[in-house]
Amino acid sequence: MQIFKTTTGLKGFLEDCRDNNKKISLVPTMGGLHDGHLKLVDRARAISDIVVVSIFVNPTQFARGEDFEDYPNTLSSDQKKLESKGVDVLFLPSKGEIYPDGLHNDYKVGEIGQILCGAFRPSHFDGVAQVVQRFFDIVKPDYSVFGEKDYQQLLIIKSLVDKLKLDILIESVETQREIDGLAMSTRNQYLSHEDRKKAPNFYLKLNALKKSILDGNSIETSRLRAIDDLDEEFETEYLEVLDANNLTQIETKTSEIIIISAIRFGGTRLIDNIVFRRTNV
Repeated sequence: MQIFKTTTGLKGFLEDCRDNNKKISLVPTMGGLHDGHLKLVDRARAISDIVVVSIFVNPTQFARGEDFEDYPNTLSSDQKKLESKGVDVLFLPSKGEIYPDGLHNDYKVGEIGQILCGAFRPSHFDGVAQVVQRFFDIVKPDYSVFGEKDYQQLLIIKSLVDKLKLDILIESVETQREIDGLAMSTRNQYLSHEDRKKAPNFYLKLNALKKSILDGNSIETSRLRAIDDLDEEFETEYLEVLDANNLTQIETKTSEIIIISAIRFGGTRLIDNIVFRRTNV
């Protein structure tokens, strides 16, 4: 595995790869890698010749008071995991390499970035789009792979590629879960022992909402009941049932649905979602 810390060195290596007709995949991460990230790497390996993984904790997607300074740094462990997966390139840029002209960002993701997580983290998705656009400019990948746990982010990245008319295919990988159902996340390590035992109830309650909807109960009544259930153990930021294709309100003809939610408890913020189809539309 080759490690690059500068854009110049990385671009030179990748130009040689392209000259040899190699297809390139990019997996952007902030480190703290777990099996969910490694599934992204597996998908990248399956669809391309060269796999590039970046590790960069992006300051522009953190608001004041969030965990930018404390975000887990597990670089040594991350490198070993990536080497075991046969990753070709690890890109470890500094802030100056990614933002040589400063942190100013002209790209705004629009309405989709202002709902759900965006309503609680107003500048978050503009920062995500900013850094992903920068990585796309540097790597010029044929493919880039993202996880479906961050579903709103996934749609925003797809929108960015469409708006900027980039010749990049966005691939997604389903949410990876622990044995007890908790969605894998770097921030799970913030959970205390007792909170970790309770955390899987988040996913259980989302599944109960899905069952209620599929049983033919009113979506809104089921959603409000699910919020009450979540609030018994957690602080619910939001719980919505939306069209999975665009995160808009469900219409009579909507068949693909997403249950999407964020909660806080024990000082930790967790997100999760379930996508499913209604067959009776």
